[in-house]
Amino acid sequence: MTPTSTRLPSQEIARLAEQLPAWQVKPARGGVLTRQFVFHDFAQAFGFMSQVAVFADRRDHHPEWANVYNRVTVTLTTHDVEGLTVKDFELARFMDGVAAALATQTHSPR
Repeated sequence: MTPTSTRLPSQEIARLAEQLPAWQVKPARGGVLTRQFVFHDFAQAFGFMSQVAVFADRRDHHPEWANVYNRVTVTLTTHDVEGLTVKDFELARFMDGVAAALATQTHSPR
């Protein structure tokens, strides 16, 4: 297993990316993962960000993200190694899980 703070080789990035079909791997800045999440409303998007923030802070690995109403756009990379590490893929999997759980919640009309 590659240590979490070691930049991944391209073959490993490709293998891990297959497990995250909603994410895109881009070569910018030595390698980044990107995805846009769409939620029911602003409160749900903010709830997603809050849950991810706690997880990310505990791991000292923070996303680059932007929120506009019900959308959260995310870029993941490990700045220390100027590329992708296991930490990025772990955070992406966690984000996918939180988003999937939120998608199952029902919403009442305002």
